[in-house]
Amino acid sequence: MTNAFATRPFDDLDDEFDADLDFMPAAAPVAAGDINPREPLQFTAPGAPVPASGGAVVAHPGVPVAQGPGPAPGFNPVGELVAGASAALTPQPGGLQVEVTVPRIAIHVFAERQDTLAAAERAGQDRRMSRATTQIRVGGIPGALDAYSHEPTPPLIIVECLEDPQNLLWQVDRLAEVCDAGTKVVVIGATNDIILFRELMKRGVSEYLVAPVQPLQLIAAIGGLFSDPAQPFVGRSIAFVGARGGAGASSVAHNTAYAMSERIGANTVIVDYDLPFGTAGLDFNQDPLSGIAEALGQPDRLDAVLLDRMMVRCTDKLSLFAAPATLDNDWDISPDAFEEVTSQIRGTAPFVVLDLPHIWTGWMRKTLISADEVVVVATPDLASLRNAKNMIDLIRSGRPNDAPPRLVLNQVGVPGRPEIPAKDFGAALGVHPSLSIPFDAKLFGAAANNGQMILDAGAKSKAAEAFQTLAQIVSRRELPMLAAPGKAPKGESKSMFSGLFKKKT
Repeated sequence: MTNAFATRPFDDLDDEFDADLDFMPAAAPVAAGDINPREPLQFTAPGAPVPASGGAVVAHPGVPVAQGPGPAPGFNPVGELVAGASAALTPQPGGLQVEVTVPRIAIHVFAERQDTLAAAERAGQDRRMSRATTQIRVGGIPGALDAYSHEPTPPLIIVECLEDPQNLLWQVDRLAEVCDAGTKVVVIGATNDIILFRELMKRGVSEYLVAPVQPLQLIAAIGGLFSDPAQPFVGRSIAFVGARGGAGASSVAHNTAYAMSERIGANTVIVDYDLPFGTAGLDFNQDPLSGIAEALGQPDRLDAVLLDRMMVRCTDKLSLFAAPATLDNDWDISPDAFEEVTSQIRGTAPFVVLDLPHIWTGWMRKTLISADEVVVVATPDLASLRNAKNMIDLIRSGRPNDAPPRLVLNQVGVPGRPEIPAKDFGAALGVHPSLSIPFDAKLFGAAANNGQMILDAGAKSKAAEAFQTLAQIVSRRELPMLAAPGKAPKGESKSMFSGLFKKKT
């Protein structure tokens, strides 16, 4: 047993995080009368050996907290940290602003407030926590002390204590005496105080949150503790699935990915998971390599070099993991292989478009629920309405902290075919269609036969405009502002005020 929790480095976070921990001093001097006069713990990287600690001087209730050198007046780093995390992780219409991943670890939560229990339970059901095992108990730090007096501690403990700072620090010191080396501790308290925050950090506490906490705030804190410094970012996964066969989900996925790469300028990877019948190779006029099938066959050996060899480079910013499109194998692959391959590919580009087949298996369910964004492509008919409702209801229940899936109506306006109006279709599902793509058999047929995208085959068509709009929606990026040549005669200004100053004849 050791009385020091596992620690973590306070390096600058990525620009994506609205948090700043630069206020932490490198080596703060111990103030006279400090309630914790022991040597400050050396912060080590996750996974590094935890230094052995000597005897600790336990802080008891009633001992005043030393007022050491503080930050500039008017600046509260704890408040800034909490506000930044809340702003970054507040569910927007498009979902989360920052994506985190939580490894396969055991997490024990000891809460005191009912809303903290509810937030922890909701966080444990989140897709980002699917690999972790979460146990939620009542009792705060006293409950944790009682539990760990006769059982080992897990990799992460989250404890809540609503006492005053002196009592909180005293209880944390007692908890440190029963924690195993390498255990990380997150404390939830009621006081928003930088001095308290510093004292907790000196004791090796990994994070301090101020109650009340939100589910996404907890997830962000946990993900930050176990983030991999060797992986600088994780790309957003966007899953496209058809409500029924023939809905055109693959065509929508490929054209949207092409618009993201060519019009928005974002590096994008397409993953065709329809192993026996995938059309990504045909749509981009590429010879289908073993690509994704080879990756699924050896998920444990994947690295950046091997992934680059398996990908087909379609354009400077668009790469493709093509399906083999053969019936030589039964393609009986474990769901864990799909999860591992998707996770590895997400580290290669900011956006990963998953082209999913119209089947229903364990890996399909898991992929849909774990994707950062889901786009359901449907045609305006009764079969699509029924299937889309089943899909959206299931995805909603499996993603309680995310925005609902996006609905795209494809093949709208087929001559002579009765259709369900888009307004009624969306009302039945409880999801307003994000986009309606008009039917254009000639344009889509020519593009498919020539191995072209709609943006190349018919750049000025309504379908091309629709794919550009969908690319902006799912990527949350705007199209670059480009000059439109030929709109105005030479020498004539087309500003919005030009007509006000034009001489009347």
